[in-house]
Amino acid sequence: MDRMIYTAMSGAKHILEQQATTTHNLANATSTGFRAQLDSFRAVPIESEGLPTRTFVVDATVGADFTPGSIQQTSRELDVAIQGAGWLSVSREDGSEGYTRNGSLKISENGMLQTASGLNVLGDGGPISIPPDVAISIAKDGTVSSVSNNTLPGAINVLGRLKLVNPAEENLVRGKDGLFDTKDGNPAEVDANVNVISGALEGSNVNVVDAMVNMISLARQFEMQMKLLQSAENNANKASQLLSLAG
Repeated sequence: MDRMIYTAMSGAKHILEQQATTTHNLANATSTGFRAQLDSFRAVPIESEGLPTRTFVVDATVGADFTPGSIQQTSRELDVAIQGAGWLSVSREDGSEGYTRNGSLKISENGMLQTASGLNVLGDGGPISIPPDVAISIAKDGTVSSVSNNTLPGAINVLGRLKLVNPAEENLVRGKDGLFDTKDGNPAEVDANVNVISGALEGSNVNVVDAMVNMISLARQFEMQMKLLQSAENNANKASQLLSLAG
């Protein structure tokens, strides 16, 4: 009975946590470049001096689904989508490096190339500065160029090149801010094979139908765990009645 109670109790708790993960994925079904979070169950026996009758169920975070999302054309000069595998490198406020697939970029008031959330986009030599009154173009290899709007014909100036990286998926972990980091904490090396598509954005890879089916399945699993707890309670009550009669 111990095993039933502990397994059902911990299973119900972590089913609720998986529901939260599924809800989080659904909430980001339209987020640019989002990668769905994956979870799984595993059983962990309790180590103690007593009999090994108790087992916990824990929610093990497998990681993220790195399947590419669909490419959507926007024709906006500061939108870029990673073609195939790869990541854009950005600088956090604390100076650490993070990686994202969200290529919706903007130019800050200070002329810095940034993400939509205001983080500086990194180039091969650091953040990329954009001069005023220029038209921006981003090449397939990530080269950022500008053409002056004040002179005709305007001269093409290369401002830098996006730092495009492609670390191994098993070396990536999702940070609390939604960006990905390397597990070893070392900055990823530039990968010349990573290409971008200018004037396009990558959509989320969350499959809404699969997420909804998973949510329904988790709700039924939670109900099953509750029935197990009720069965354990009924068994305990009947055992108490039998013992009282025997006494």
